[in-house]
Amino acid sequence: MNVFVDTSAILAVLDAGDANHAQAKAIWEKTVGAGTELVCHNYILVETSAVILRRLGLEAVRVFEQDIVPVLRLVWVTREVHESAVSAHLLASRRTLSLVDCVSFEIMRRTGIRSAFAFDRHFQEYGYELT
Repeated sequence: MNVFVDTSAILAVLDAGDANHAQAKAIWEKTVGAGTELVCHNYILVETSAVILRRLGLEAVRVFEQDIVPVLRLVWVTREVHESAVSAHLLASRRTLSLVDCVSFEIMRRTGIRSAFAFDRHFQEYGYELT
């Protein structure tokens, strides 16, 4: 089984002060332990790294890069995926929906992934199951 991993989940795993930290750690340990393939894209890595640095500092970025990133199957965003996501983002016309989210939905659609490890309500709004 493949599960898409969102920035919101990674932040919750790393940040002990996050309201979803305990649940996120339990889900992370369960899915990694079960051999579930955890999928994300390079825009998630950039977004996550920036937020971790701002909120938690450079040591947390090191933990992210050394302990979490190697476990993920990374999908590189192509020009075609990017352009489809930009179109969807502009069509949605919602300030709370990010381009990174739209890229995630486009990749999930193209790869057939239906489940997301996320604490972002947009995944459910777009018809995806949360782990």
